[in-house]
Amino acid sequence: MCGIVGYVGSKPAREVLLAGLKRLEYRGYDSAGYSLQLPGELVCRKCQGRVSELEALDSGKAVSSTVGIAHTRWATHGEPSQKNAHPLTDEAGRISVVHNGIIENFKVLRKELQKAGVHFETDTDSEILPMLISQEVGKGKDLFTAVKDALARVHGTYGIVVLSADEPDTLVAARYGSPLVAGIGDGEYFVTSDVAAIVSHTREVIYLEEGEVIKIDLKGISSDNGHSSLIRERIEYVDWDITEIEKDGYTHFMLKEIYSQPESLSNAFRGRLDLEQGTAHLGGLNMSEEEMRSIDRIVITACGTSWHAALIGKYLIEALSRIPVQVEYASEFRYRDPVLTPGTVMIVISQSGETADTLAALRLAAKRKCRTLGIVNVVGSTIARETDAGVYIHAGPEIGVASTKAFTSQVMVLSLISLAFGRARNFLSRKQGLEFAQQIIAIPEKVAKILDNSSEIAEIAREFTYVNNFLYLGRGVNYPVALEGALKLKEISYIHAEGYPAAEMKHGPIALIDEMMPIAVIAVKGAAYDKVISNIEQVKARHGRVLAIATVGDIDIESVSDWVIRVPDTSDMLVPLLTVIPLQLLSYHIAVSRGCDVDKPRNLAKSVTVE
Repeated sequence: MCGIVGYVGSKPAREVLLAGLKRLEYRGYDSAGYSLQLPGELVCRKCQGRVSELEALDSGKAVSSTVGIAHTRWATHGEPSQKNAHPLTDEAGRISVVHNGIIENFKVLRKELQKAGVHFETDTDSEILPMLISQEVGKGKDLFTAVKDALARVHGTYGIVVLSADEPDTLVAARYGSPLVAGIGDGEYFVTSDVAAIVSHTREVIYLEEGEVIKIDLKGISSDNGHSSLIRERIEYVDWDITEIEKDGYTHFMLKEIYSQPESLSNAFRGRLDLEQGTAHLGGLNMSEEEMRSIDRIVITACGTSWHAALIGKYLIEALSRIPVQVEYASEFRYRDPVLTPGTVMIVISQSGETADTLAALRLAAKRKCRTLGIVNVVGSTIARETDAGVYIHAGPEIGVASTKAFTSQVMVLSLISLAFGRARNFLSRKQGLEFAQQIIAIPEKVAKILDNSSEIAEIAREFTYVNNFLYLGRGVNYPVALEGALKLKEISYIHAEGYPAAEMKHGPIALIDEMMPIAVIAVKGAAYDKVISNIEQVKARHGRVLAIATVGDIDIESVSDWVIRVPDTSDMLVPLLTVIPLQLLSYHIAVSRGCDVDKPRNLAKSVTVE
């Protein structure tokens, strides 16, 4: 969600900070600001709106500063405004703080400070932080100690970076429930909520641990208020290049990421398939075949698009290994008393590896002594570090807020896990496993064929520029694809859309169907094909307009559909990897035709790190 960048070095800090904020614009935000350190003072600039508007503000003499912090805010407490933008300062303007997260007890602390005579300027929960820190500094404490002691009074989540006018060339950063990473350059140091902000400066990073407080100055990075750098063993290397977060000639990041799926899908299974034994080897799972056979039940938890991938995973795992699978919204999971037995395995799915609700569900499962597995994209993320084991999807940075390549890579990894479980539990024969593995290998080329028809899909999309509602229908493993297609349309075009199991249409949604309600139906060849055709007939009888996602070579579908987009044939269990591609393109082209900001949809954030 919100983005943080901090810098200590010899370069003009303002330039470094603004460039970093631009790299984080994809995360979603409504205001931006920075604070720069000069001898004996801080210069703060902030605005409601885009980073480009912040860049246009005159920083005056602070242009020479080499130390500073910056922030892009996604409003939680207090409306988007210049007043509520970060950095936030104490009353004297001597301490600046940027904060990601939510302070849950801010009202209590605010009342205490107001009774002590402290005056607040904003409507935010975050403003409590500079006031508390200032209070501790007033007791004669150095900034590092003041931050630690102030945070001891705080309940909630935070990723913060603090700058003081009275401690030259120094930043203090801390995290609890909201990610922060420190970067080590050549005589310069960085701290950020996302490595995308600093990867053009350094590839060497240290991920802050939960509850850790660090001090950054020109002597290095320390977590003990000393001047020694953190131990070298904690340094990790960012293995992706700056070009991966550039548009490379594409109009939008989302379009680039849709077109990159043949490569990202190949990356997800590369080196993991065993064509000799017809299985998959996923070293990150850290499970023997005997352990795989001992699984009684799997619970998969996730949010948003990852939850749709989890639903597909349920179909895959149950079909290929016969392990019962339960899929849970992470945001609801911990607010009841879930049944988690010793034989239960919890799989958590998150692109960022930082999703607050998913992380909370993971911690509950760990507390209940369940084995936990993570499926994440971001190396070094909190979920990757806290699960017992897991699998990286290797999709590369995903900048578009509406997930595309991460979704298909998650489904691909779930396919590999299902294959491994199925073979280990002897539900799949070697021959069946080999056939499934070969179908997996063919997927990227089939996706490329669908992408070759993007212009045809764009032409169909123009038919829906002015619609207000859309219904998506699918059966079996394609029901989650219908949900995902509807979500994509809602996210980036702001058209109301709903996904439904096709057979459930007559239990309510059929009342909505008329000539103004377009229906996208996933009608690929398979076990339920005839049933789906019957559902389409019911739509046509009520003058609904049907867009069918059908299998190449299916001629019959044309007689009952207004538009047809075709996908190659594949295994029933892998077909979501193909049927979702036209729906991604459809959403993209509709949003473009409506003039929407595809990469930065309103009110949305890429990584939801607060409840």
